[in-house]
Amino acid sequence: MVLVYLAIKAFKKTKYPPMALLAIGFSLIVIGDTIIGDYMEFLEQGIFGEVLTETIEILGFVVLILAVKRS
Repeated sequence: MVLVYLAIKAFKKTKYPPMALLAIGFSLIVIGDTIIGDYMEFLEQGIFGEVLTETIEILGFVVLILAVKRS
């Protein structure tokens, strides 16, 4: 959560487009791992919950890679 906050704060200050990608990537990882992961575990969704959680996390890492490549 702290990384998301710092990335958003840095983007607002610099308006550097790769910083926005960094904030989005960190947000997807946090959302996928904590919020959706815990929600799916609470609902006992099993394999569907795992697939959804991991897909969102992978998308987050892809966005982070794009941010690094564009910087």
